[in-house]
Amino acid sequence: MSTLSESQVREALSRVVDPEIGRPITELGMVKSVSVNGADVDVELYLTIAGCPLKNTLQQNARAAVEELDGVRNVTVTMDVMSDEQRRELRNHLRGGQAEPTIPFAEPSSTTRVFAIASGKGGVGKSSVTVNLATALAQKGLRVGIIDADIYGHSIPHMMGSEDRPTQVDDMIMPPIAHGVKMISIGHFIEGNAPVVWRGPMLHRAIQQFLVDVFWGDLDVLLLDLPPGTGDVAISVAQLIPNAELIIVTTPQAAAAEVAERAGSIAQQTRQRIAGVIENMGAMVMPDGSTMDIFGSGGGETVATRLTQITGAETPLLGSIPLDPALRIHGDHGTPVAISEPESPSGKAFTAIADSLRIRSSEDSLVGRSLNLGVQR
Repeated sequence: MSTLSESQVREALSRVVDPEIGRPITELGMVKSVSVNGADVDVELYLTIAGCPLKNTLQQNARAAVEELDGVRNVTVTMDVMSDEQRRELRNHLRGGQAEPTIPFAEPSSTTRVFAIASGKGGVGKSSVTVNLATALAQKGLRVGIIDADIYGHSIPHMMGSEDRPTQVDDMIMPPIAHGVKMISIGHFIEGNAPVVWRGPMLHRAIQQFLVDVFWGDLDVLLLDLPPGTGDVAISVAQLIPNAELIIVTTPQAAAAEVAERAGSIAQQTRQRIAGVIENMGAMVMPDGSTMDIFGSGGGETVATRLTQITGAETPLLGSIPLDPALRIHGDHGTPVAISEPESPSGKAFTAIADSLRIRSSEDSLVGRSLNLGVQR
């Protein structure tokens, strides 16, 4: 019979990933002690805070990892809580030893592609587009985050079906996770349906904190759900993350397309790139397979063409999302249609758009970086 060792148990625990931070618990200093007595193993883990919402998940995963070892009979996993000093050490470790927090997505070395979902007016479905693109991209294996930048009209937690609150480690915030997507919203910090009554400087500070104080880890894609129009938040995002690309959402209606064009035109002043246009509430697919243009047609193509002319850069129509009852139903239930009904008309459309963004992300991975080739443009 093989003799079980402490090193084997710690090796097994190295395969346990903290659900919030996304790194092995052994790397994070969360294993307090390991005791092996014959075939019985006692493990004590540190929680970052006493009320950690994922305590049970962490406990179950640790037990399951140790139980896989040959020769194990009984596994006991207990919990302790980190001291203030340990939390500070963890924070410094996660920030790479930086004394002052920075916006990681604005760094030249960042590999995260940032998309700001924008529109000229409300009611065109920016939030629906955001949550469905995020979950569709996550389904394809990408690490995805959402910032609900619509401070007054926040809706991301509800549409993602999450009532979890962020976890605070010292002065760093661990974002809740739903459907494999990390997210943060002002809705996580207020009680009930209380309104947010803030002026411009407060809005800027909130977006800055979401970018700086939240530990996002190594994201492939970050989506920001912007409020409608070209006001304070749109300007703040352009200042804080100048490499953020705009995705303009419109409906087929001519009046909506005209307003959406204004939202895209802000790129001329902020020098942001426009990744493309998404037309929402397009032709509805009827039960017999025919389609009906409830809100007209051609708005998305019109906006893409006009923005190409205005900016002088090719602005593609990324796709058209059909008017689909399933999209509304799953949005209300917090189960985005892109993952709940991927074969529905709207689900297929979101999957196709996610595919195009993922492919373009690979092609554009060096955009904006200095290659030190000594070539001047």
